[in-house]
Amino acid sequence: MSEFFARIRSGCAAVSERARWVRIDEEALERLAGEMSDGPPPPQINPAHHYVGEPDATVSFILCLDAINFGSGYFPYLSKRPGLSGYFTVATSLKELWEDTGALDAKQLTTLTAADCANIIGQDLAIPEVAELMGLFARALNDLGRFLTDRFGGDPTGPIGAADRSAGRLAELLAEMPLYRDVSSYGDLEVPFFKRAQLTSADLAAVFDGQGYGRFDDLDQLTIFADNLVPHVLRRLGVLVYEPDLSKRIDAEQPLEAGSAEEVEIRAAAVHAVERCVGLLRQSGGDATSQQLDYALWTRGQSPEMKAHPRHRARSTFY
Repeated sequence: MSEFFARIRSGCAAVSERARWVRIDEEALERLAGEMSDGPPPPQINPAHHYVGEPDATVSFILCLDAINFGSGYFPYLSKRPGLSGYFTVATSLKELWEDTGALDAKQLTTLTAADCANIIGQDLAIPEVAELMGLFARALNDLGRFLTDRFGGDPTGPIGAADRSAGRLAELLAEMPLYRDVSSYGDLEVPFFKRAQLTSADLAAVFDGQGYGRFDDLDQLTIFADNLVPHVLRRLGVLVYEPDLSKRIDAEQPLEAGSAEEVEIRAAAVHAVERCVGLLRQSGGDATSQQLDYALWTRGQSPEMKAHPRHRARSTFY
């Protein structure tokens, strides 16, 4: 395993060992492994909400979508499309832009403003929380445009070529952009998550069926993409157990501070719990990966039963 992925796993394991707010329930973890014994479904890209077309434009779409695949702490204020979550509202809006006017090139990305992002996604800048998120989206896309221009002459496929079929290397390249540097402090520990940087290779692999721009020889080394939905599903399944005061705050929909001990523990415990679940599956002869379990749990999180209960929210540029 590469050092990049090993640091994520070891950091999350260390947090889980020290955690005071979140613990893993052993019996529930074994039940989850039993439920997954037939193998989780393969990750897929839904063409109803994601652009799938000419290869270079598809790469550009995935890079742009994952550049702004954050803001769940702001989503309660977002104007969502009927029946769609905040993520699918953003993804569908971007897909329609690609289909109607074509992919945004690197130069265009560098000039986008909060007002442009609000127009693309159909949002009202008069709402302060929405204005803040659209400003962050613009900053993320500006960064991506400059990254592609300065490093790859504006070519959206440049980072994939430079990664040389390594998901870890692609994540390291993307993490050169500030809003991708998903690393938290926990006491004396440095805890890397790199949620969006890892997710990009997984999305490319799904949309290109593991071929061409979607071929990454170390895809099985990805961890879960630590956000607020997969931990929520693990909590509802009893795998993650929160200290009572933390549970009360989350159930009361009180936001957590990004980078706080509680927030770091939730994300780290989710990563570590899934790693342990993968270990149990492999002991019984399965070949599941953390990425596959992430997709299965994230998809389960779209169900009305899961959405009926509050999940933790933190205003973060990482998820």
